[in-house]
Amino acid sequence: MLRLAQRMTENFCRGVCASSSHKWSKLDIGNIDEDVRIMTRKNVDDSGEPPGILLSAATSVWVPVTPRRLFDFLRDELLRSEWDILSNGGPMQEIANIFKGQDHSNSVSLLRSTAMNASQSSMLILQETSIDASGAVVVYAPVDIPAMHAVMNGGDSAYVALLPSGFAILPDGQGTEETGSLLTVAFQILVNSLPTAKLNVESIETVSNLISCTVQKIRAALRCDK
Repeated sequence: MLRLAQRMTENFCRGVCASSSHKWSKLDIGNIDEDVRIMTRKNVDDSGEPPGILLSAATSVWVPVTPRRLFDFLRDELLRSEWDILSNGGPMQEIANIFKGQDHSNSVSLLRSTAMNASQSSMLILQETSIDASGAVVVYAPVDIPAMHAVMNGGDSAYVALLPSGFAILPDGQGTEETGSLLTVAFQILVNSLPTAKLNVESIETVSNLISCTVQKIRAALRCDK
């Protein structure tokens, strides 16, 4: 499970940074928010990701709360319904947790929605959270229950297909002078399971709207607009 979480977080960072190890192509669409960067690529033979056309969307915003408060809010499974559509409007339940150090905020966990619909009945959320003085990350990805059972029983995690989404948090200021946080929000989604399919504008608009809506929900939950 730790190895799978490490791969998930590494792929999240590659998506945010447009790493050369994954050949992302930037899309310039006129009716998309200019603050949201949209990229796409095709996966044909990487068993660690679903095959098909993948989209990555990312944006960065300033939030007038400390990195610790923002981090604690985003990693709290009981508050997840305030920003995450995967929660279906209900709290998440933590069913497994592995601490990675003395600070129990640094951990890998498995979450399950308490309000899941029929299509999500075989899905869990794998999440990794890390924080130190330089910043924090909260990275997560939906995973199939049978795949996680196989991993927990000693199976090879390299064959578990996942697409990570999440948050990177940087402090705005130093030490006690922190006045806010720079929050980067990034999603990776599968828009078509056929690598030969053509990307349509509706898919691009959907992921762009998702990321903008998520930012708005986070700001509202933290009362940033008051």
